[in-house]
Amino acid sequence: MNRKKFIRQTSLASAALLLSDLSSAHRAGDFPVVRTPGHLRKFKSPAVERVIAEIKKNIGNKEIAWLFENCFPNTLDTTVDFEIINGKPDTFVITGDIDAMWLRDSSAQVWPYLPLMKEDRNLQELIKGVINRQVKCILKDPYANAFYKDETKISEWKDDKTEMKPGIHERKWEIDSLCYPIRLSHGYWMETKDSSIFDTDWQEAMRLVVRTFKEQQRLENNGPYKFERTTSWATDGVPLGGYGYPAKKIGLIHSMFRPSDDATVYPFLIPSNAFAFKSLEHLGDILESIKQDRDLRKSAYELGKQLSEAMDKWSVVTGMNGKKIIAYEVNGFGSYNIMDDANIPSLLSMPYLLGGYVSGKEEYENTRRLLLSEENPFFFKGKAAEGIGGPHVGMDYIWPMSIIMRALTSTDDKEIKTCLGMLQRTHAGTGFMHESFHKDDPSKFTRKWFAWANTLFGELVWKVYKERKHLLN
Repeated sequence: MNRKKFIRQTSLASAALLLSDLSSAHRAGDFPVVRTPGHLRKFKSPAVERVIAEIKKNIGNKEIAWLFENCFPNTLDTTVDFEIINGKPDTFVITGDIDAMWLRDSSAQVWPYLPLMKEDRNLQELIKGVINRQVKCILKDPYANAFYKDETKISEWKDDKTEMKPGIHERKWEIDSLCYPIRLSHGYWMETKDSSIFDTDWQEAMRLVVRTFKEQQRLENNGPYKFERTTSWATDGVPLGGYGYPAKKIGLIHSMFRPSDDATVYPFLIPSNAFAFKSLEHLGDILESIKQDRDLRKSAYELGKQLSEAMDKWSVVTGMNGKKIIAYEVNGFGSYNIMDDANIPSLLSMPYLLGGYVSGKEEYENTRRLLLSEENPFFFKGKAAEGIGGPHVGMDYIWPMSIIMRALTSTDDKEIKTCLGMLQRTHAGTGFMHESFHKDDPSKFTRKWFAWANTLFGELVWKVYKERKHLLN
């Protein structure tokens, strides 16, 4: 990602003005209207509006209610482009201030709306269209992470040393890029029982997913993918001819990039391999239920079992305090990376994505305590807040996404309340979440329009409202 082009940072003066205006609005018991005007919204959902109205009416914290009103519908308001193509719904979803569709982001951006599809047929068609568009993207190139709507468009990254095709924005191989579409397909199916999305194109895309995962196990050779970029950003390139540093053949999948789009240090990215294991399990369950492609179903289950067994053997290491923890990255030769990155999948997010696979287990609880301390080199604690960041925007910048995920994976009222308070204090008067903000000064932030963070915040507030409403008063 070109940080110079895409990172949006407010000036101190404009941020101070925003905070001053908002403070006046608070004293008046009101909040400024910052949501996209109705006539300019990309998509309108009565079901989403009903949830917004219900939460605004029934919680005591009116600033959280205002933030929810702005953030929860932000993906629908600003990022979706829905149409019917060849008789099928098709939805292109941009990330916000970058005019491209990431397989990861587009899945996560619409995920919180799945429970509302039953009462909003148009919303169901919109999400069905996201799945159809993702299938097109995977069929175009399973190694690409981001795509243009115009399939003839030539990327600004056209000179990357990899197999760039028209219509591809970026070609950074990330395991999670192929996991998220399976998660969305499975979630859609579980909510609707509509199996019509699992057509021949979808099945062909899933065959490519499994084939790509197997190629990147690199059990026989390096596979067809490599990536190099001429850049001064160390995290944007892959060393040793674009194949990355060597790793032992242990059955895990190589990922050249993290979900942050930053290059890995060691190629076995543990949270992404765990996500792949869960995704393959979901894929097998779908195929078993719809009685399709027995060979693919068998391959998915077998590969998932291989990953699970390799994870059990290689992901847990001994920390400096002598306790068992989960490494962020390993290479199979004994080297490992102890850290976490705010982007999801992360170690922190594993219960959110994997459920009972890690929830409550001693290794995860030990890891969680480490990640939320200074033992994690990308955990930052300052005057404004504390949370996890990552190399993508540099040191001392906390990602709201990490604070949201901390709350989503917590069962402790005090911790959840603390996270909500930090999110409420650090939106810098804008009424929206951002990519990141400085630990001491939330007026220094990146990406004013980052829909994933907004929708994820909405998911958190709705979850707390349903389960721990007293925390929102």
